[in-house]
Amino acid sequence: LFLSTFTLAVSAGAVLLLPFSIISNEILLSFPQNYYIQWLNGSLIHGLWNLASLFSNLCLFVLMPFAFFFLESEGFAGLKKGIRARILETLVMLILLALLILGIVWVASALIDNDAASMESLYDLWEFYLPYLYSCISLMGCLLLLLCTPVGLSRMFTVMGQLLVKPTILEDLDEQMYIITLEEEAIQRKLNGGSTTVEYQTVELERELEKVKSKKTNLERRKKASAWERNLVYPAVMILLLIETSISVLLVALNILYLLVDETAMPKGSGGPGIGNASLSTFGFVGAALEIILIFYLMVSSVVGFYSLRFFENFTPRKDDTTMTKIIGNCVSILVLSSALPVMSRTLGITRFDLLGDFGRFNWLGNFYIVLSYNLLFAIMTTLCLVRKFTSAVREELLKAIGLDKLHLSKHPRDSETKPSANGHQKSL
Repeated sequence: LFLSTFTLAVSAGAVLLLPFSIISNEILLSFPQNYYIQWLNGSLIHGLWNLASLFSNLCLFVLMPFAFFFLESEGFAGLKKGIRARILETLVMLILLALLILGIVWVASALIDNDAASMESLYDLWEFYLPYLYSCISLMGCLLLLLCTPVGLSRMFTVMGQLLVKPTILEDLDEQMYIITLEEEAIQRKLNGGSTTVEYQTVELERELEKVKSKKTNLERRKKASAWERNLVYPAVMILLLIETSISVLLVALNILYLLVDETAMPKGSGGPGIGNASLSTFGFVGAALEIILIFYLMVSSVVGFYSLRFFENFTPRKDDTTMTKIIGNCVSILVLSSALPVMSRTLGITRFDLLGDFGRFNWLGNFYIVLSYNLLFAIMTTLCLVRKFTSAVREELLKAIGLDKLHLSKHPRDSETKPSANGHQKSL
């Protein structure tokens, strides 16, 4: 649990370091001779980036594998059972795993690039092998972000709609409360007279009762909400989400044009002017603040999209119902996403901050076709997800009007099972 907590702290540091660097650069430009900010300099930020890279490597390759193997270990046969025996078995497993990975890389290097330079580079574990391995994992993290972030950007509207109170336009909350109360009482009567019911029917009735209670709680919350919260906060948040998403797509489109015209737009195209020498944004401090907001928005969207993917739906942690193995897996996933976030932000042109430390030593960042394809895929996938999100309700109504709703063309069967209200009007759209 301590190692998982430390890994999450490293993830938070990797996410916060890029906004901290951007805001530090603007502060140094605004107050270049101020005595009280002399401690804020380029060497400090370089050191922080190197530490973030070091601890990310340490958590990925040492601490989290140690936590997993320690959780599964029991101690070697013949030794006295206890913590020492389990630690010994875990260390042996880590050494064997490191030798296995090193051997695989040696064989792959001999098959693909069998020359003296590549073989000698493998002897230098600290300067070449670990950064190269971290580069491969960072590329995997960027590919995972490419899947998660567009899904999360469209999913954010649904999540915020569940957290906020929607406007009550053409809705009668008192009528819905009356219907929900009748349904709850009917299910409760069936359960109370359940001596003749079968066991699986009782379980189904209990599930229905929980769903009805949750709907009733949501209706009570909507009924108690003030007019300002219903009619002002919800539209304002939705408009803000739409503006942030549109700006993100627009910046990626502009970055694609820069990549086609200017070679310095590449993530490894230039070394950068340095900390405190030039502004990273065209609009100065306002542009830097916008970049920071977009970076946090992309991180939250990527996490939401990660847990929205079908493959990772069962991976979502739940209160008082999450195994330690699943906690370790979640910590590793969050660390990979957060470590790849600065690379993705620079690759997509969200920020012009050149990566420092081992974060900027990735070989694939210098490949024009990889970077251009990444930008194009992100822009296309985000646009398609948003179009699908905002046209799904209209599409469902068109299918119903044509009579094709019985063919179950929708991927969300719950939408077609919407019950009409007591007065016969459909209120789902």
